Amino acid sequence: FVGAAGGWVVYRNALVEADAFFDYHLRQTALILRDQPVEYLLAPQIPRADAAYDFVVQVWSLDGVRMYQSRPHAVLPGVITLGFATVTTSGGAWRVFGVQSLTKVIQVAQPMSVRRQRAVELALETLKPFALLLPALALLIWLAVGRALEPLQRLTALVKARRVNALEPLPDAPLPDEVRPLATALNDLLARLRAALERERAFMADAAHELRTPLTALHLQMGMLARASSEAERAAATERLSAGVQRAIRLVEQLLSLARQEPRAVTQRMPVRLDELAREVVAELVPLADAGRIDLGVSSAQALSVRGDADDLRTLLRNLVDNAVRYTGAGGRVDVSVEEEEGGARAARLTVSDDGPGIPPEERERVFDRFHRRAGATPPGSGLGLSIVKSIADAHGATLTLAGGASGKGLSVTVSFRQDAPAEPQALSAN
Repeated sequence: FVGAAGGWVVYRNALVEADAFFDYHLRQTALILRDQPVEYLLAPQIPRADAAYDFVVQVWSLDGVRMYQSRPHAVLPGVITLGFATVTTSGGAWRVFGVQSLTKVIQVAQPMSVRRQRAVELALETLKPFALLLPALALLIWLAVGRALEPLQRLTALVKARRVNALEPLPDAPLPDEVRPLATALNDLLARLRAALERERAFMADAAHELRTPLTALHLQMGMLARASSEAERAAATERLSAGVQRAIRLVEQLLSLARQEPRAVTQRMPVRLDELAREVVAELVPLADAGRIDLGVSSAQALSVRGDADDLRTLLRNLVDNAVRYTGAGGRVDVSVEEEEGGARAARLTVSDDGPGIPPEERERVFDRFHRRAGATPPGSGLGLSIVKSIADAHGATLTLAGGASGKGLSVTVSFRQDAPAEPQALSAN
């Protein structure tokens, strides 16, 4: 395409040059003949126009009678034309120049086809050196491009030769400035993949370790049930086995919930009413609270919405309320509130508070680690609940704060959302 466009430009330039050249010769020929006597023009030996230019000369009287035409069979217009003009006849287009003397009008004409042919010849003569150099130029371009792409080809070969589990950074190599960002991006991607794989391996190892204990306990309790000699022993063993199964089920559910959170992005950001969510979760967990004689309720529920994933936010609140109920003794109280954060922008604050044993300030940062359990905590947990909460809060751009209860005991967990939170999804991680 570029070559064709270049050839067209050369042809147009050659045509312009040919027009200027032939117009000059038309005018000069007519001016020379104007000053000749009539007898000279009408003599049989009158010089014809240059055959190479294919000029045709006409002599007209002042009253419009054609006195002479150098080529009798040429189809020219029977009009007296002064100056330059382009006329069309049945024989084709002609370029004509006419000049008048005291007794006659001299016209010199040339077929336009001659000019086009001459323009083609000039264009070919101009392009001939380039055509001869084109193969050499193409070879030089091929060699230059091939040499410039050698680093990229080496980089491609390194990537292709890698094993599936080889996530080390690509070796530093001299690369063109245009390719170096690609290598840097690949190394960044490999680093993220390596970190994700290490987190997954650590998670699997921790999960296997955590599952081993309850499964071993279930095995022992089944043995005790099989060896029970009385109905009372059998009932006690069955109760312990049922409690162990429930703990194992809860652990597996939390492991699955944590696995779903890491690493993925919150892509479905929809308005979620926190007050309605609080009522739903509290209603769901009231039976658990009633079984432990705990007063669970919504103390304050302002109509506030945040943008986020409704299922993830429900998981966050359920874990907070479930933890509060489990660690609050009989006769205790657990309150859930949804209020507007101070400071404007209609920021929402979700708080779950209880009057249980609480968490000492020095341990509040560590409780977000996976499988972290407080020494002597009753009942013993899996150490995953707050880790899941932290993961979901981070993904929604929310701030998680632990503090003592209002009465000086217990724990208050606050999740602060910004009403105008950015719409871009954030990655979920399980810390």
